Amino acid sequence: MGKGRKNKPQKNFAEKRREKQKKKDELDKAPQRSYPDIIRENKDFENYYKTQGIIPEDKWDAFIDTMRTNLPVAFRITGSKVEATALLEIIKSDFFKEILNANLESDNENSSSEVKTILHSLPFYPEELAWQLQLTRKDIRRSEAYFRLHNFLITETNSGNISRQEVVSMVPPLVLDVKPSHKVLDMCAAPGSKTAQLIEMIHADEGDVLPEGFVIANDLDNNRCYKLVHQAKRLNSPNILITNHDSSIMPNFTITKPDGTKGVLKFDRILADVPCSGDGTMRKNPDIWCKWSPANGSNLHGIQYRIAKRGLEMLTVGGRMVYSTCSLNPIENEAVLHRILLETGDSVQLVDCRDLVPGLVCDPGVTHWKPASKNLQYYNAWEEVPEQWQTQIRPKMFPPPADEASKFHLERCMRILPHHQDTGGFFVAVLEKVKPLPWEGEACTLSQNVQNVAGSENKDELSLEEEAVRDMKLLERGKRPLDEEMKLQRKRRRIVGYREDPFVFFKDESEDAWKSIKDFYGISNNLDPQRLLVRSHEGKKKNIYFTSPAIRDLVICNENKVKLINTGVKTFVRCDNKNMKFRLAQEGVQSIAHYISDERKLHISKGDLIMLLQNNDPHAPPEIVKLSSDTQERLRDFATGSCILLYKEEKTDNLNPLDLKIVGWRGTMSLKAYVPMCDAVHYLRLLGGDCSKFGTSNVIWYIVYIAMWKNTIIYVSILQRKINSKKVARPCRTRMSTTVRMKLKMQSVRKRRWRTAIARRRRSMTQRRRRRSRRVSDSVRCNYDF
Repeated sequence: MGKGRKNKPQKNFAEKRREKQKKKDELDKAPQRSYPDIIRENKDFENYYKTQGIIPEDKWDAFIDTMRTNLPVAFRITGSKVEATALLEIIKSDFFKEILNANLESDNENSSSEVKTILHSLPFYPEELAWQLQLTRKDIRRSEAYFRLHNFLITETNSGNISRQEVVSMVPPLVLDVKPSHKVLDMCAAPGSKTAQLIEMIHADEGDVLPEGFVIANDLDNNRCYKLVHQAKRLNSPNILITNHDSSIMPNFTITKPDGTKGVLKFDRILADVPCSGDGTMRKNPDIWCKWSPANGSNLHGIQYRIAKRGLEMLTVGGRMVYSTCSLNPIENEAVLHRILLETGDSVQLVDCRDLVPGLVCDPGVTHWKPASKNLQYYNAWEEVPEQWQTQIRPKMFPPPADEASKFHLERCMRILPHHQDTGGFFVAVLEKVKPLPWEGEACTLSQNVQNVAGSENKDELSLEEEAVRDMKLLERGKRPLDEEMKLQRKRRRIVGYREDPFVFFKDESEDAWKSIKDFYGISNNLDPQRLLVRSHEGKKKNIYFTSPAIRDLVICNENKVKLINTGVKTFVRCDNKNMKFRLAQEGVQSIAHYISDERKLHISKGDLIMLLQNNDPHAPPEIVKLSSDTQERLRDFATGSCILLYKEEKTDNLNPLDLKIVGWRGTMSLKAYVPMCDAVHYLRLLGGDCSKFGTSNVIWYIVYIAMWKNTIIYVSILQRKINSKKVARPCRTRMSTTVRMKLKMQSVRKRRWRTAIARRRRSMTQRRRRRSRRVSDSVRCNYDF
């Protein structure tokens, strides 16, 4: 044998699994720390902000007491004006008051005075479309008295008509003042609540014509981009494009000008809600109390500055950019703006937009602050910073001199503090680009020079023989011939995350799928088929999506420059019926309904529509004979297949009567509403129908009680309960830990493997018996023949 191994032998699979199981057991035995156990105190936090002086001394106690409480729930009403108005009436009605009074009567005798404080609209949000509940998320999720309210919020959120969003998070899109014709960029968009507001503003002018503007929502994190897709899909807009790129080095988007030439896209509005330390969100994220350090803000100052600078470069002259953070630290807020304004000179200026949010209580921005090291040593100038902290504290983090502070107008910034209106902490500033940035002219010249150099390099290309002679000479000199070539090679961009499916637009009317769709639905020639796309080059087209012309041009011109995640609204879905190949999708019916002929539209009464929506059995749709006589008469010569059900409210005093468009299916003997369950509940609620069968009254709750002893899972009982919303309260669902869930999964996998092994062994034994019986019979046959 040779010498011993230098490295230890690797552990086999069984040893690794035993060690992993041991670590899991230790984690299970360790006491888990939940949010209520977190002590909401941090001496460094209090010391830092008292020194900065952003909160007046007489307001400090109110500020710190509010920071230690849980954050109330807030939500916005979204969607079209008609449906938003109808939903607002439901919220203002006795529906909410009955729910709130039901619990208050048991706790307080004078409940009428408490209802006003528990539920109220936000004064700064237009048309009373934003509301705040003085209840925490814990109260809504776990309290039995509020389970109806919880279900209302969940169903309306899934249908896209309510967006649960923090109060202060609603402010940046409001002060951005987006118009339907604006080109908007959201640089750090995920998870997408502010993006949803921007989409609503783009579609403010309701009508058959799509707005000219659009929203590009970008985020660096690939996984968070899919949360963004989920938020955007609830609004069913063809005017949004979701991208995945580093916003600090965002490339210029190429567009096609009206004359057919290519140009660079400049945005009218940009939202830069940059990543931050998040100490303004301590009310909903209590773990920040334990992690907070002044170094958190200093470490993010650089990336925040680069994102803001790149945003201003992509902004058109006369456009506006909102810079916002959920942090209270001036190093992340005013210091970044001071650095930007110092470099841009008179090209950019701060704008006071408090008039766009009347009723919002906020403090002005500060003009003096003190950068601090990790150990809370404060410095007034760069010269005072020791060498060990000079990598954390940089020269441009310091405030402007007192005699020059007035020219930057930092007081025009808005600081929203928690004790103002029982919200989280937030910082908002509006920047307006007055003229081109000082370095933009130089950048254009530099890019032109780069193109010229590239052209000259192409002209001076060497032949193969000349390259071989040059390489031989370099080798004789002792140099590598590839050194010069490696310097000229550009670094290839690495694709992060999943590889997305391609965006394949229809070329013209010669597409096979388009001809059958146009003939069946009688689509007018005003709909350009080139605005439709699929997500595959080959095979059957499963879903067809609809986009605006501007989004189509952006996708075609920039698919090789930026990673595109999602765009378009689903309009047609393959069904392969004998009469048609594609049915209509509820998501896109609002966008293309005016292109479809009246032969595929069916006007229906309110009672019939309620009957169709209440039917949740796909195998037993309502029969036509059960509908009203007028509806039966309209269906007499109506062809089978996908259609649009139209309902318009008449004889009403409402200024915004209901005008609903719902996808339906006309069968041979039946008529069905082809909508998801959450949309069916929403429409029933608007029509005043009974939607209790879709709520918790007929849902079967499975409560699994799990006991663990010596790493063995014992199923104690499984209860099936049919809950009556009037008599029996909803039981709270038991939360399973990740470890328990994984063990359940592993146990089911082991059982499946065990059953498979037994079945395989039985089959092999059966085959052996058959072979044995064949041998016996063959031997008998041979003896008989002999």
